Parts: sequence; structure tokens; C-alpha cells
Amino acid sequence: MLSAQEVQSYAQDGQITYGTELPETTLARIHERVDKLLATSPGVSPDYIPNLIEQDSRWLEFATLPEILDVVAQVLGEDIILWGSALFCKSATGGKATPWHQDAQYWPIRPLETCTVWIAFDPSTPENGCLRVIPGSHQDRKIYPHHVDDSDALILNQVLQGAESRGEPPRDVVLRPGMFSIHDAYLVHSAEANNSGRRRGGLTFRYMPATSYFDRDLATRQVKELGVVDISQRQLHLVRGVDRCGRNDVFLDD
Repeated sequence: MLSAQEVQSYAQDGQITYGTELPETTLARIHERVDKLLATSPGVSPDYIPNLIEQDSRWLEFATLPEILDVVAQVLGEDIILWGSALFCKSATGGKATPWHQDAQYWPIRPLETCTVWIAFDPSTPENGCLRVIPGSHQDRKIYPHHVDDSDALILNQVLQGAESRGEPPRDVVLRPGMFSIHDAYLVHSAEANNSGRRRGGLTFRYMPATSYFDRDLATRQVKELGVVDISQRQLHLVRGVDRCGRNDVFLDD
């Protein structure tokens, strides 16, 4: 669990690192699952592989770890829906950069209250392209103007200009294997390309409070209006509590 001071830091900065590492047995299972996925996905860039749970429901094991859900509950409340999962695994060389952006730019959740948990299974450092954040850039609860950049050098095509003027100086989120970070949807963040010679791998799981609504019609419109990937068919898993909104078509996970 986060301390009261850490919860306050999350509210102030929009990001917090959970310092205690996941058990070695859990980390070993993550490595095994990742290795199998990469071995059976020839020709697929490991930089970004979305929809892990839609491909294989066994990924729910890691998304529903009590250590993670207890922390998510402290920032979102006790009623939690898991709505996204992905692998970000930057190769040792020749990787792509993630530009400065806000996740809120293209997420069809209303009210837009959601967070991302980023679990490191490799060391994540400035040298190999760790997550970078602008602390405090989430506080206005505004989506800043983005433009589309379809460059092959970028993982995402939504780019925020003037990012470093939106809050405090950029901060690197350095993680040991088994540690995880949690950040707010409005937080401005990025990651440099990896040319360090060391792989940088992490799992991401996206959570929203069950008082919010995942608007599939809005998701479809965003594809046309923003040129983003279609996420209108994402699975919604109620991983804790009840669907307070009452409009979400959720899977009930024990």
C-alpha cells in the first residue's frame, strides 16, 4: 500500500513509483510469458504490442495482482475496471521513441478518470529509454493541443508541442525489474529511443473507476477525428467492486 505521503505525491505530481518489487516468482512468470509471446510473434515489433488480454486471458494474472489493485484503489477508489493491456519492449538497439503526449488525448472514458500501471521486467533507465514525466502537468485536467506525426521513428502518432513548459522539469522514472510506476491520464510523458545495447521491457495495464463510462461510440469517432488506433472493442474487466456506472459491458473477474 502507498503511504499517505505517497498518495499526496501522486495527487501533486501525477505519478508515483511503488518501491517494493514484485516477488521473484511473479517476475519469473512474467518473463516466461513475454518470451513465449515474442517467440510466437515473428515479424511483430516488440516496441508496442497491444491487447494482451484479448489475445490471451492468462495476462489477467498480472493485472489483478493484489499488490497492484491495492495501490490502484488508493488513487481511483475501490470499484475498478481494467480496460487496457500492452507490452512495451524496446529492443537493445534501433528502438522507437515515444513522443511527449497525454494519454487523455485519445481515451474514450467519461468522466476521464483513469491511470496506467507500468510494470518493469527489465531494468528501466535513462540509458535504455525509461519513462519520462512532467510532474504536475496533469493538475489542470486539460487536454493540451496535439498534432499527428506518423513518422516511423515514433511509437505513437500523437505529439504534444511545448511539453516541457507544462509543469516542473522532466523526471526520469527509473525502475528495477519487479517495480512498477503508476501515472494519471492527463500527465505529460514520453520515452527516448533505446540504443543502449540493453533491452527495456515493461507491461502496462490501464484502469478506470467503475463510476466512469467507456464510450465505444466516442472511441469510433476518435479514429476518424484523431487518426488513432481503434480501441472501441476493448474488453472491460471488473476486477474489484461493482460497476457503479451501470453502463459498462464488463466481464466479471474473481
